[in-house]
Amino acid sequence: MLSARGRVWLAFGLVVVFLLAQVAWWIVFQRNTIQQNIEYAETAWLQEAALVQQLWAATAPEKREALRLELQKTFPHLEVEGERVYVNPERLQAYRTEQMRHLRMFAYEGPVFLLVMLLGLYIIGRSLRSEQEFKRRQQNFLMAASHEFRTPISTLRLLAQTLSMRELPREKQLTYLEHMTHEIDRMEDLTERLLATSRLAQGMGQIKPERHDLNQAVSRCLARQQQTLAARGATLHLEPSPTPLPVELDPEAFSLVLSNLLDNAVKYSPQPEKPIWVRLHSRGGQALLEVEDRGVGLSKGQLQQIFEPFYRVGDEQTRRTRGLGLGLYLVKSITELMGGRVWAEALPEGSRFVLSFPLVEAQGLLPERSPA
Repeated sequence: MLSARGRVWLAFGLVVVFLLAQVAWWIVFQRNTIQQNIEYAETAWLQEAALVQQLWAATAPEKREALRLELQKTFPHLEVEGERVYVNPERLQAYRTEQMRHLRMFAYEGPVFLLVMLLGLYIIGRSLRSEQEFKRRQQNFLMAASHEFRTPISTLRLLAQTLSMRELPREKQLTYLEHMTHEIDRMEDLTERLLATSRLAQGMGQIKPERHDLNQAVSRCLARQQQTLAARGATLHLEPSPTPLPVELDPEAFSLVLSNLLDNAVKYSPQPEKPIWVRLHSRGGQALLEVEDRGVGLSKGQLQQIFEPFYRVGDEQTRRTRGLGLGLYLVKSITELMGGRVWAEALPEGSRFVLSFPLVEAQGLLPERSPA
């Protein structure tokens, strides 16, 4: 039993075969028609030459000059020499050449027509494939979103029931409340990503770039997330630039970008110890921020797809990592709104994500607030 994709390719192959057969039949039909036209013209001209020959012989000599002029107008393909009337070979060859030119025109137009049709079918096939891929990602997203929200809700319900039904020591209550706060933060993060994606899709993403030192902006974001990342087994290695890196960025938007990159690095590092390197330096008038991990890594075919919305490797029913497939899409979209670029690099072990922002004049840098 053929799969849906197999049936599509089978239908595509049948259409291609039909088009090839149609073009071949068209060319053969035109060749036969033109050949028949040539043969008919030769026969008709020979018959005309025989009739004119009889007319010429029956005409008095003093009237032949007037007849010659009339024959040249009526039968330009015939020649009269003495008592002989015949078909002009140059005229006959010119007619054959003209007909063969038409045949070559049809022969060239046929393949061009075929190529145009195949190109159209290819574009339609790509569109259908893209639509199927988008539907698959959308289905995965819905399954992932259901799972991501159901898990913290179930945890919160269990903890709330435990707190309401049992008398627990104060220390235990604080532990449960801490777990509940963590799950609420998790749901808030998911909601914020969904809202940010919706705003970007509707063109409502508002970025307010300000001049900041990228070193200080990164340090501030890492200070906020250090404890959460450490609880997940991550070890951060910050390598700041020895010189200031003045860039234009929105602090809150940049915090979301870096948070998603760090979350991605932790999420795809299955080993207990999760080292993450955050490096800053400048090159060619650009400030570069690198986030490198030793996780599962990326294949070359995934380097561009990972920034598309809802894209996640594998199927939602077999995937072990959590997420909605929106993190890297937000990273790319927000970074570009701030005038930067982002790309991924596949490493022998793990992967590296690079953010690039144009360097600006150092005057007027806004002071960084110390983390709360």
